Amino acid sequence: MAPTLYSFLMSPYSRSVLVTAQALDLELDVRTINLKQQEQLKPEYVAINPQHTVPTLVDGDLVLTESRAIVTYLASRYGRDDALYPKDVVTRAKVDGLLYFDCATLCIRWRAVVHPVMKAGVSKPSEESLENLAEALTWLDNKLQQQPGRYLAGTVQPTVADVCLATWACTYEAAGFSLAQHPRLAAWLARCRDNIKGFKEVSDVGAAQYGEMFKAILKSRS
Repeated sequence: MAPTLYSFLMSPYSRSVLVTAQALDLELDVRTINLKQQEQLKPEYVAINPQHTVPTLVDGDLVLTESRAIVTYLASRYGRDDALYPKDVVTRAKVDGLLYFDCATLCIRWRAVVHPVMKAGVSKPSEESLENLAEALTWLDNKLQQQPGRYLAGTVQPTVADVCLATWACTYEAAGFSLAQHPRLAAWLARCRDNIKGFKEVSDVGAAQYGEMFKAILKSRS
């Protein structure tokens, strides 16, 4: 029986799981939870995930509600090899560190940019929030400078860290922001698009949907 994934395509965190499954050639029973229609608040979904967030993975008796935990679980359980989530202790530590950076730094700084627009009715992101996000992007750009032509953890093949961070980065671009000031990051994203199976078909499509919505909100307030 295929694992069940509750997701919403506009969500980069949902897309990171969908792309990981594509990269693993893993079939999922995908069920859409439309956040725009507040389907995450339906009692039957809250019973599965009391945090009422997406994505949520159900695999037998296991329920996981954090995207980074889901992608590492899927890669560990269903991967034919360890390319996406390397078993080498040092390399895995680098991958995990990037996933924690995504969760604890990049995600928080991104929310500070978009949530006031999406949820608080402000007309545009604050300069402070944009500067803080640019600082985090510079850290990633500098990391890539130390390992030209490679992926974020220094690997020759993309890992789940690249999947998660790239699904966010294409959302950033689709929302109207530019990676021009971070050329190595832009080149890395292009490599991810070309070399991660399903990325263009899944992540770019969902990011475009999010970008259209975000830019329409900005336009309505200008």
